[in-house]
Amino acid sequence: MSTATDTPKNIHQGRNVKRFREMLGLKQEALALALGNDWSQKRVSLLEAKEIIEEDILGQVAAILKVPVEAIKNFDEEKAVNIISNTFNDTSMLNAVNYNPTFNPIDKLIEVYEENKKLYEQLLASEREKVELLKNRSQN
Repeated sequence: MSTATDTPKNIHQGRNVKRFREMLGLKQEALALALGNDWSQKRVSLLEAKEIIEEDILGQVAAILKVPVEAIKNFDEEKAVNIISNTFNDTSMLNAVNYNPTFNPIDKLIEVYEENKKLYEQLLASEREKVELLKNRSQN
């Protein structure tokens, strides 16, 4: 059985179980069902309220959630938020927004316009050919 000294300060294993469960879109009832007949939604709720969870139960829950036991034991939301806030800044490539493009957006717009113009002209020429063919057919 785990003791408080096994868990780093400020880590609430029950809350971590809840976080991982919610990230996976799993309801308490579904987790209870996966844990077996002795489990109910209420019991899962009580489990998620526990600061420290017994090793055997923690192992079962981790297996169902497909996460390592250590992830539940050591996940610290405060540290994760600090890492994220210190990682992203205006010049970070992780932002998924390129603030310093290596191309001129106007040039790209003109390029796409020219490509579309060529396609339109080809389509128009094809339609004109069809009209001429239909005219010739109707005259004959």
